[in-house]
Amino acid sequence: MSIFDQAVVSLMPLVPKAIVGHVARPYIAGDTLDDGLAAVRTLMAEGCRGTMDVLGEEVTRTEETVAFTELYMQTLDRIQSEGIDANISIKLTALGLNIDPELCERNVRRIMDRAVERSSYVRIDMEDSSTTDETLELYRRLRERYDNVGVVLQSMLRRSLDDIRSLLSLKVNVRVCKGIYVEPAEIAYKNKQQVRDNFVAMVELLLQNDCHVGIATHDRHLVERSYELIRRLGLGPEAYEFQVLLGVLPGLRREIVAAGHRLRVYVPFGEAWYAYSTRRLKENPAVAGHVMKAMFSSKK
Repeated sequence: MSIFDQAVVSLMPLVPKAIVGHVARPYIAGDTLDDGLAAVRTLMAEGCRGTMDVLGEEVTRTEETVAFTELYMQTLDRIQSEGIDANISIKLTALGLNIDPELCERNVRRIMDRAVERSSYVRIDMEDSSTTDETLELYRRLRERYDNVGVVLQSMLRRSLDDIRSLLSLKVNVRVCKGIYVEPAEIAYKNKQQVRDNFVAMVELLLQNDCHVGIATHDRHLVERSYELIRRLGLGPEAYEFQVLLGVLPGLRREIVAAGHRLRVYVPFGEAWYAYSTRRLKENPAVAGHVMKAMFSSKK
């Protein structure tokens, strides 16, 4: 991280909440479940699907984990009752992973049981590398009972191809993404092309072994390389889907759909939008720079 980037990140706590909200608005559906569902309906009109994420992570109180669990189950109820083409994505630290792994697993299993009842699907998000082993271990235990659960692996991490190989026998459903967390060089690639090449290698290994893949990227280079891979392997649209974040490169989103590929949009919502936004901005100083510019522009 450059000196300028470090300076921008250090100034983030001084940015007014209204400025952060203005910059974050395209990327977050809103405060409420109704906001999230409305965003997915709009996306459905474009031919997209959704995955809904209740904002919040790294909670410190048991009662918070219960509240997140209840809201996820309510989300599953509303998705089914209102005919919404969406599933859910969950973060284990919001459900108690850092408090008590057994508490977390109980909460996840409650969500999974509701998803089975509602004929829906649950994606376990991957957080920073301190949670990778526990996330994959829980995923393996869940697969002993549930088929409707997937996981995420990050191409920035050097271990990810080995993780895929260890999971292939489960015929996994994996979202492959680059990853956004700041990780040490001994466990993570720092070179952009290495991250890209590992991304393609991960997608190829999964598709070659009849695993469903969520190709989660806004990198046109990776989209094109994925198109080539899909053509070479002769795959139908049921074998994979592209995935993007709400508000990021909507033109690319429409191009992917127009080309005949399935596309799912990650739709975050919830009252914890401010903490989520500032955390993501700190992780991405380039975007944080735009926030700082907006703050100073607003004072003119």
